Amino acid sequence: MKKIILFLVLTVLGMNANAQSFKVPTPSPTQTIKQEFSLSSVEITYSRPALRGRKIFGDIVPFGKLWRAGANAPTKVTFGEDVKIMGKSLKAGSYQLMINPTERSWEIIFNKGTDGVFNYHPEENVLTVSVPTATLQYPVESLAYQFELVAANKMFIQISWEKTFVSIPVETEIDAKIASSIEKVMSADTKPYFESASYYFETGRDLNKALEWATKATASNPSAFWVFHLKAKIQAKMGDKAGAKATALKSIELAKAAKNDDYVALNEKLIKGL
Repeated sequence: MKKIILFLVLTVLGMNANAQSFKVPTPSPTQTIKQEFSLSSVEITYSRPALRGRKIFGDIVPFGKLWRAGANAPTKVTFGEDVKIMGKSLKAGSYQLMINPTERSWEIIFNKGTDGVFNYHPEENVLTVSVPTATLQYPVESLAYQFELVAANKMFIQISWEKTFVSIPVETEIDAKIASSIEKVMSADTKPYFESASYYFETGRDLNKALEWATKATASNPSAFWVFHLKAKIQAKMGDKAGAKATALKSIELAKAAKNDDYVALNEKLIKGL
């Protein structure tokens, strides 16, 4: 009897072990995408269902009914800092993303719960915005999220599936934070002249200050062809064509010495455009 019981136990354990090790491909595989944005990042985790010859919106995903913006589990989006979605404020943190689709627009819901649409609590909604839909020329087979037109303080979260497409603007206020940080670090022994000049140039701030910092950056690193190129761009934007050409020629000289053809080409293009 003891041998029979032992045999049965070992058999059950073996079946459980086999069951735990058995795995097949997921029909709607999970994807996590992450984008550095502003001073932190944005991350989205969702499951990617496919068309497989089906009609999606208005059928598999009914109009006027809450959808979890993916398959299998709630779609999760995490913002590393406070943002604005279509001009409306949203605090940093993690949210489950829900969508109420109609034929011409999607209601996008950021909800602080974790239980999904099947145990939805409207009182946990943090932000709701309406986004118009667009029709794509060609169908997208698998549901896709992506980050596009990523700038220092603005980008778009884009969602496409079947022939439907939406683009959700995301913005954040960083100018005051950066200006404050620059003011602090400029009092340190090692000053980030290049980074500060680059930020001022890229964001259209005080070009005189940007030029001052770029000049100091070239003085502290006289072989840095990329710094001279930045200075040339600043001079060109300020209308100093002669100064921009002279600085670009210096950058070309340094880039050739470093065997960096990319910066040689960038400077030649800058000079040609003066």
